Formats: sequence, C-alpha cells, structure tokens
Amino acid sequence: MAVSFMNPLICHKLAPQNKNYPIMKKIYLLLALTIGASTVFAQSPRKKANGEIGGISIAVDYGSPSVKGRTIWGGLEKYDAVWRAGANGCTTVEFSKEASINGESIEAGKYGFFIIPKEEGKWTVIFNKVSDQWGAFDYDESKDALRIDVEPEWSEEVQETLMYSVDETLNFGWEKARISLEVK
Repeated sequence: MAVSFMNPLICHKLAPQNKNYPIMKKIYLLLALTIGASTVFAQSPRKKANGEIGGISIAVDYGSPSVKGRTIWGGLEKYDAVWRAGANGCTTVEFSKEASINGESIEAGKYGFFIIPKEEGKWTVIFNKVSDQWGAFDYDESKDALRIDVEPEWSEEVQETLMYSVDETLNFGWEKARISLEVK
C-alpha cells in the first residue's frame, strides 16, 4: 500500500491493515507542528508605547504588522472603512487623567483606537469606549467617545512595522503615513 495523506482520524482505524501507518503518523505530526509554528510566528507582535505629556500618562497597546512589500493604504487597509489601527485585537489608548486631544476633551480611561483612512484629505481618528474588542468587527459608532479629523503627513521613508510613540505628541506611523495628535 502506498503512503497517502488521508485524514488522521480515518488513518488510525486503518492502522492494522496499513503497514505504513507509523510513517504516516510521523508525517502528520510534522505537518501539524510546521503549520502551527508558522501560524504563531506569522502573527503581528503586540507592542506597547508609554509616555507622559503634561502630567498625563499615556499607554498604547497594539499589534504591529509589517508592510512586507504590500500596498497598505487603499489595498490592505481600505479607504473610508473603520480600521483597528493595528493588527489582531484592536489598538487601545489609555489616559491617566482627563485630556485634550487636538483641542477636544476626553475623560481619563482606556479606549479602543481606530482610524478611517481616506484617499484624499483628512483621516478620522476615533477613541471608542469599548477597548476589549477584536479588530473592528464589532465596532459601534454610537460608543465613540471622541472623533477627530486629522491631516496625515506623508514621508518618503517607509516605516516597515506599524509604530506608536509618545513624546511631545501621540504619534502613529506605518508605511509612509504619519499622524501626530496634540495632547494637553
């Protein structure tokens, strides 16, 4: 009997009749380990950006995908659609005190952070009251705490992995897009 790649659940029933069963079992185990390992390592790593601006502690938690030669804006991330502003679980931003972002007030707390990229003009950044959602699948606009339209800046340099930072401003950068939010 030739070695075939049949379902392992069926394979064990045929073991007494199949002299190649031990080899097939090892092949299935090797395939499972390979597929499992590639899935784990293919995910975007979780990262954190922390800092303080004007006595307000700010913590950003996000999944950091890579460009990998892909078209990001208008490709991977569609224009005019709510995006989780990172990978996997939604990006969160936490403020230790009430703050002003680009002149708009927001209460202390932890927020889901989303972006609506636009092909032209200003992009919309969103602080949503639901911080524990996966991606933007269950995003609900009625739970927005704050929406701000901002003009993205475009760089000649590619930011390969998505990055947030907190220095004098709250900053986002991925591919050639950059956004800075003034926090007071």
